[in-house]
Amino acid sequence: MATLKLKRGHVQAVWAGHPWVYAQAVERLQGAAEPGDVVELIDPHGNFLGRGFYSPSSAIVLRILSRNPEETLDDVWVRSKLAGALAARGELGLPNEGTTGYRLVHAEGDGLAGLIVDRLGDALVVQFLTVGMKRRQAMALDALTDLVAPRSISDRTPTHVMQLEGFTSERALLCGEIGPAFEFKERGLAFSIPVEIGQKTGYYFDQRMLRERIEALAPGQKVLDACTFVGSFALGVARGGAKFVLAVDESPAALRVGQEHAERNGVSDRIEFRRGDARKVLSDEANRHAFDRVIVDPPRLAPTRANRDKALGAYERWAQAGCLATRKGGLLAFCSCSSAIDLYALTRALALGARRAGCEAIVLERHFQGPDHPVPAAFGEGLYLKALIARIIPGGRAEVMLATA
Repeated sequence: MATLKLKRGHVQAVWAGHPWVYAQAVERLQGAAEPGDVVELIDPHGNFLGRGFYSPSSAIVLRILSRNPEETLDDVWVRSKLAGALAARGELGLPNEGTTGYRLVHAEGDGLAGLIVDRLGDALVVQFLTVGMKRRQAMALDALTDLVAPRSISDRTPTHVMQLEGFTSERALLCGEIGPAFEFKERGLAFSIPVEIGQKTGYYFDQRMLRERIEALAPGQKVLDACTFVGSFALGVARGGAKFVLAVDESPAALRVGQEHAERNGVSDRIEFRRGDARKVLSDEANRHAFDRVIVDPPRLAPTRANRDKALGAYERWAQAGCLATRKGGLLAFCSCSSAIDLYALTRALALGARRAGCEAIVLERHFQGPDHPVPAAFGEGLYLKALIARIIPGGRAEVMLATA
C-alpha cells in the first residue's frame, strides 16, 4: 500500500478529524498508487493518521475513510458503513408515514466520503464524487439493493466532478426499473418529480427543517417564494395558512411541476406560479415592501473558494432585493448553499444588502441543513447550508433589539 506523507504544519487539522487532505499539504507519495487505490496517510514522523482513496488529479488528493490501522476498505466495510447510515436515519424517524424522501448517505457525515445517496420513495439516486468510490460502485449497489430493496438506483454524478476526478459515468439508471417520476412525501406533502427535470439528485432535502419553520410563520401572511423550483416552500406556507403565495422561477418545467404539486396537495387556490428572474421580481416597484414573508434561496453562487469574493457581491444584491420586497416589520428568510460562504459572511451580506435597500435586518434565527445531512465537528466545510430569518425594519434605528422571535 502506498503512503502519503504530510508536510509539517498540516497535521493538526487532520489529527483533529478533518477528512480532507489537500495536494499542497503532501510532502511526497511513497510507493506507487493508481487513481482510486487505497493509500495510507502518515505525519512527518511516520505516525499513522488514516487511509482513504487516492485522487491524484484533484486538489483534494485524499478523503480519509478510516483512522483504524486494522480496518480494510473492502466490500464488508462498504456494507457496514451503509448499514450504519440506514440505522442512523432510523434513529431520526426516517422514513415515516409523512416523509419518504430524505438523504440516506451524506458522504463525510456518514464515513463514506465521496458517496451521496438520496432516497425518493422507493427509488435511490446516487452520486459518486471520487474516483475511488466510483471504482467501488458495484459494492455500493449490491449493499444498497440488499439493505433497502429499492425499485431502482440511478446515477446523477455531476459532470464537473467526473472531469475533475478523471472517470466517466452514464448518469443514468444503474439497476431496477425507473418510472417517469420520483414519487415521495415530505412532511405529509406529496411530490412527483419528473426524472428529466431533477436538479442535484432530484430534490433539495437539506431545506426540510427550514420549510417546516417557515410554514409555522405563514398563517394569514402574504408570501413571496423566490427561486421556488418545484414549489417546496410555497406548498408548505400555503398549507400553513398563508393567504397568498407568489412562487417565482425561471424554469417553465419546474413551474409546471410546482403547479401540479399545488393541485395534488389542495393548495392551488393560494399559489400563483410565475416565470421570471427572481431577483428582478423581488426588486420590482410593484412588489415594493408588499410581502409579509419573503424567501430568498438562490442557486449556489460560490462553488469554490475562488468564487467567494464575486459571490459575496451577488449575495448582497440578493439581500437588497429581498429586503425591498419585504414589508416594514416583515420577515425575510435568506439562504446560501455555498460552502465557501460561512455564516458570518452571509450575515454581513444581509446587513449590507439591507442598508442598500434603506432597511435594517435584525437576525432572529439561524438554520442549517437537516440532521439527515450530518457533519463531522472538525469539518467546517461540511456545514454548507446556512439560512437567516431576519425582521426587516426601516434603517437608522438607534435602539438595540434582542434577536428573539
